[in-house]
Amino acid sequence: MSVADYEEPQTTIPPDPPLPLGHKIQAHYPATGLRLPSNRPCLFYLLPGSQSGDEMAFLEAVLFSSLWSFGLGQLTLVQTEVSVTGTREKSIIMSCKVFSKDFSKDYIHWYRQKPDQGLEQLLVVLDAPALNHLGGKKNKLEARKDKPSSTSTLKISFLEKEDEATYYCAGWLPTSTWIKVFGEGTKLVVIPPDRRLDGDLFPKPTIFFPSVEEVKLHGAGTHLCLLQNFFPDAIKIQWKEKNVNTILESYQGNIIKTNDTYMKFSWLTLTKKAMDKEHVCIVKHENNKGGRDQQILFSPVKKEVDTHACMKKESDTLQLQFANTSAYYTYVLLLLKSMIYFSIIAFCVFWRTGIFSDGKIF
Repeated sequence: MSVADYEEPQTTIPPDPPLPLGHKIQAHYPATGLRLPSNRPCLFYLLPGSQSGDEMAFLEAVLFSSLWSFGLGQLTLVQTEVSVTGTREKSIIMSCKVFSKDFSKDYIHWYRQKPDQGLEQLLVVLDAPALNHLGGKKNKLEARKDKPSSTSTLKISFLEKEDEATYYCAGWLPTSTWIKVFGEGTKLVVIPPDRRLDGDLFPKPTIFFPSVEEVKLHGAGTHLCLLQNFFPDAIKIQWKEKNVNTILESYQGNIIKTNDTYMKFSWLTLTKKAMDKEHVCIVKHENNKGGRDQQILFSPVKKEVDTHACMKKESDTLQLQFANTSAYYTYVLLLLKSMIYFSIIAFCVFWRTGIFSDGKIF
């Protein structure tokens, strides 16, 4: 069944007009998009994530506050897999965990978005598995719902390079104003059959603490987390205070390719008030050991500064003691050398004068 052959029941859910090709979504951090089709002025498209800019942040805050009152919290879609890597001509399965009032009645939609292209609807599943013979290949796509686990899965078979994209699950929130909620997306990476992936392709962290000079000059500090030698390039980095679930605003560097692997850095700027607290850099990646998120602990800035200052003070004291001791022994050696030199000169002078009498010196 293709998307073109599928018609959503008008009595159950509203029609699903496609998003325009100009509507772009970042691969791992989708922007919050809002579109009002002319035929349905109360239809919202909501994609979770964040976008830079104070105006967008304010709009998101107002939008989420308003939509929550309509029941936004009744539907959440979680795609825990940042990426899935598959071999060409093989198949992969990606999942979407759905939190709702009644999963059995939820229509789960699957979309994909290729770089610099708009969203493309693939399948809609309610009860029986939904199939799409994409590209003329039978059962190329298959969407299912597992009711006991409230999970929808998308299977992609006969993988080819053209399948690389970010895949999103989505669902309608049946309120007085229809709202479509999207997951964060899972990136599909397709590799050739002859490529062997090493087991050591998880992100390797290197951490940097604020310098004493930065803290003294600005009254604030910056934690920096550098991740290197990972594959594939899909990675998600978040920051939070230790033992606190709130995700903090942070900054993300560009992903840089180094040979066959990638590197990326992220940093968190702390206010003076937050410098005495512990923070955690959370790294989500497909090849993390044990499939668990990396949690990199950063100790309080004040403690680091005090430690560095104490070490510097002790080092300065030791250097001063060493300098004084060295000067003393140098002085003693020079004095001893002068005495020996004087003795040799005196002996030579008296010997050359030849003033002797019966073997005695006058």
